[in-house]
Amino acid sequence: MDELSQKIKSALQISRPYLQKDGGDVEYIDFENTTGVLKIKFLGTCAICPISRMTLRAAVERIVMSKVSAVKRIEQII
Repeated sequence: MDELSQKIKSALQISRPYLQKDGGDVEYIDFENTTGVLKIKFLGTCAICPISRMTLRAAVERIVMSKVSAVKRIEQII
C-alpha cells in the first residue's frame, strides 16, 4: 500500500468512532490520483441510513479533505 492510501485510511479512521457509535462504518474502496476522487462504501446502519449523504459531506468528507489535500471529492459506492 502506498503512502497516500495510508494517509487516506488514517483520516477515515478519525471518522470511524462517530459512525460506529450508531452501528455504521466506512470502507476505503479506491482513490483515483489523477482526479482526486476517493471512493468509499458505508457499512452497517450507515448503508441504509436516509441521511448518509449528509454524513458523507458533513463528517467524512470534511475530515478526510482536511487531512489529505490530494482528495478533492468523495463518492459513495452503493
